[in-house]
Amino acid sequence: MLGKDSTYREFNDEDDHNEEMQSPDFFRDVVEDGEERNESVSPEDDARGSTPSMRVSKACLKNVFTVVLIFVYLLLTAVAAFLAYQTISDFMEKLNHPVMSVTYKEVDAFSPPGIALYPDNARLLSCRHHYHDHIPPLVDPGKPQEGNCVIKEVTYYGLFTNQTKNALVVRGPSDVRSKELIFMQFSLNKTEEDFSAITYMLFAKFSDLDYSFNKSEFMRDCERNYSTWTFSGGFRTWVKMSLVRTSGKSNQSVEFRQESGVVKFNDKRPEIERSNQLFFVVFEWRDPFIQEIQLIVTANPWSAAAILCGVFMALFKAANFAKLTVQWIIRMRKRHLRDKARQQGIIN
Repeated sequence: MLGKDSTYREFNDEDDHNEEMQSPDFFRDVVEDGEERNESVSPEDDARGSTPSMRVSKACLKNVFTVVLIFVYLLLTAVAAFLAYQTISDFMEKLNHPVMSVTYKEVDAFSPPGIALYPDNARLLSCRHHYHDHIPPLVDPGKPQEGNCVIKEVTYYGLFTNQTKNALVVRGPSDVRSKELIFMQFSLNKTEEDFSAITYMLFAKFSDLDYSFNKSEFMRDCERNYSTWTFSGGFRTWVKMSLVRTSGKSNQSVEFRQESGVVKFNDKRPEIERSNQLFFVVFEWRDPFIQEIQLIVTANPWSAAAILCGVFMALFKAANFAKLTVQWIIRMRKRHLRDKARQQGIIN
């Protein structure tokens, strides 16, 4: 009886289970239970389960983007530094090498220049003014003759030597329109030197010597600022002068340029008198033009300053950009470490 009862009871349980499966409430409960299970899985868990590959790709892109930004910053910094160096170099080059502007000024007459001659043992025989490039034939060459030149004698200690120097300073020609010239004749009796010549120097104005209180110091200043030339015996040296004025860089200078022609003297004196060597020299203005040279500095400090300001602003912006980039990298690194720690905690 007990076996029959147990068999009957199991059969009834199977029938009850089959009846429950066939009822519509059973499927509804299963669906609802599945939905509850699905709802129990949060979106964050779903994201954690589905985003590792996406996180890797984003991290790679961010790293690549960071490297590109750093490279751009370095490139901009290099370009700005090169531009600043080039700007400063160009400015210094233009400042040290100004451009020359040459003009010619026509005049009717020049200020009489000073002609300083150092004859040493030679003796001045004559000094006369002539006009229109005409010099009359020589009369009794080698003998003193009357002259009409203004001459001053100055004795002073030389600038480069401690020896006493005697200078004959002659008032030079001024009337360039009438082609005024000065013809001088010197005589040298005997000399122990192998070569004989007379040294001369030109300076801007003869009147400067007249108005100078210390003529010796004035002559030393002329030796410091002007060049010297020579003319030889036995020849007539024709010197054609031109004046050059240079201004710029807060100073002004005067320079003489000259062209000289040499003609041999045909000595017709008696044989006894030929032992005295004769020197002939002519001074004349070449043309009625004064060459004026103006030194112009083309370097503009304002433009250079503007370029440098732009360069420094670019460097400042680039430095600010680099600072923000570094801060962003640090922030992203911290976020990555925080997410990594959170994932490890979830896995644990």
